[in-house]
Amino acid sequence: MNPEKFEPKIIAFLCNWCSYAGADLAGVSRMQYPPSTRTVRVMCTGTISPHHILKAFQKGADGVIVAGCHIGDCHYLKGNYMTIKRVAILQELMKFTGLQEERLFLNWVSAAEGVRFAEMVRTFTDKIKELGPSHLKTSY
Repeated sequence: MNPEKFEPKIIAFLCNWCSYAGADLAGVSRMQYPPSTRTVRVMCTGTISPHHILKAFQKGADGVIVAGCHIGDCHYLKGNYMTIKRVAILQELMKFTGLQEERLFLNWVSAAEGVRFAEMVRTFTDKIKELGPSHLKTSY
């Protein structure tokens, strides 16, 4: 596959209160970022099951972003703490199975950080382009 023509599919799980609002701010502010991301709005990153992330990879995602409130700002108090643990375990599992752990990215974006959201999507898209298509996608 020609790496220049490769357009990654990225699933972004965004918490409703902070990261989704940050993405919305980026959109209404007309900030430019790659259209490779498909957003899944969740109430809290703590509600994202590892099953959902693995299913995204299984269904053809080249990368997954999980973004929520900054540490200490979670509207459900402990959601982002649970997410840190889950993502760390999933990255270890991905490494064990041969799927690059860099394909799963955890970040914190507040509602006022539209610029940060746009930069996160640009940076992660570039990283996934360097890694190439997921081998899970090509194995189906």
